[in-house]
Amino acid sequence: MKYVLMFVDSPQFAADLAAMDEPERNRAYARVQQWFADHHDKVTHHAYLMPPDTATTLRLDRGEPLVSDGPFVEGKEVVSGYAEIEVANLDEALRVASSWPACPVVEIRPIAG
Repeated sequence: MKYVLMFVDSPQFAADLAAMDEPERNRAYARVQQWFADHHDKVTHHAYLMPPDTATTLRLDRGEPLVSDGPFVEGKEVVSGYAEIEVANLDEALRVASSWPACPVVEIRPIAG
């Protein structure tokens, strides 16, 4: 079964990362690279997304489509990247996601089809 893991940054996480010195930040990035290496047999695709200020939002629920700059999502958490994984079931997806070493929230969704 395929799932997408959406990695969600919070303002506090971003501030903590920005406050790190270069060696500490490099260690944090190395932990993420190691996570991908540890799960290479399950991760079928992944990408880091550009920052939220590069987003364009299309709202379709207001009659005519409305296009605006930025994500303008409710709340302050922002999806910063994702990985598609292929695992046996949700329990295995939860085990993989629970070892994610970076941002504090991982949303897990099954992929239709």
